[in-house]
Amino acid sequence: MPRFAANLSMLFQEWVFLDRFACAADAGFRAVEFLFPYDHPPEAVGKALADAGLEQALFNLPPGDWAAGERGLAALPGREADFRDALDRALVYAEATGVPRLHAMSGLGDPDDPAARRTYLENLAVAADRLAERGLDVLIEPINRRSVPGYFLCDFRMAESVLETLGRPNLKLQFDVFHRQILHGDILTGLADSIGRIGHVQIAGVPDRHEPDTGEVRYEVVFEALDRLGYGGWIGCEYAPADGTQAGLGWLRSWLGREG
Repeated sequence: MPRFAANLSMLFQEWVFLDRFACAADAGFRAVEFLFPYDHPPEAVGKALADAGLEQALFNLPPGDWAAGERGLAALPGREADFRDALDRALVYAEATGVPRLHAMSGLGDPDDPAARRTYLENLAVAADRLAERGLDVLIEPINRRSVPGYFLCDFRMAESVLETLGRPNLKLQFDVFHRQILHGDILTGLADSIGRIGHVQIAGVPDRHEPDTGEVRYEVVFEALDRLGYGGWIGCEYAPADGTQAGLGWLRSWLGREG
């Protein structure tokens, strides 16, 4: 049965970041993920995680200047040194948290630009090789351009092509069902086709990105498919609560007793 990780960048925002770990544990989560931990010392993040008795499922490499609109560095020609610095910084937090996988955001760009694709492949190869030395995976995630206008990696077929081209066993797909539904639909076929390359799954209601029991996706069917396909990883709950985190956790309570 599904195992759920709370996304602390989106859930429990009623509390400051380091207090959200305990809130997630109290709500019944056994793992957490988040976008970025870099505003806090790695030791503080690791302590909050350990004190709450949680596993760290995932977080992202530094994305560049987020406040200025940057959404990752991996596909940005001329920013290769910045990408490597981001990788170095993320690995410090990986050691502090014991996270087994990191997401490398592509950044904004034209997916048909040969220079951007070449840069993307080269940076991902560097990241995969560096992380392999530590037994870690690096993930790539197709993101729809309605949520992030201009995002470079905006197609699951392109992501599959990147994985096949590089052929690194620790380079995997981050399958966000919210983005998949908006980009292509055909969720169950997509899961079946990609299951051997999926390193992490995320969920949210479509189209409003609220609780997963809202919107057009029947997540009980998705969870059944993941079980049938043998997916045993965490499912990241990366959604924006419609009316406060606690008020919207009814969907979760019905599943907690069935977690694997």
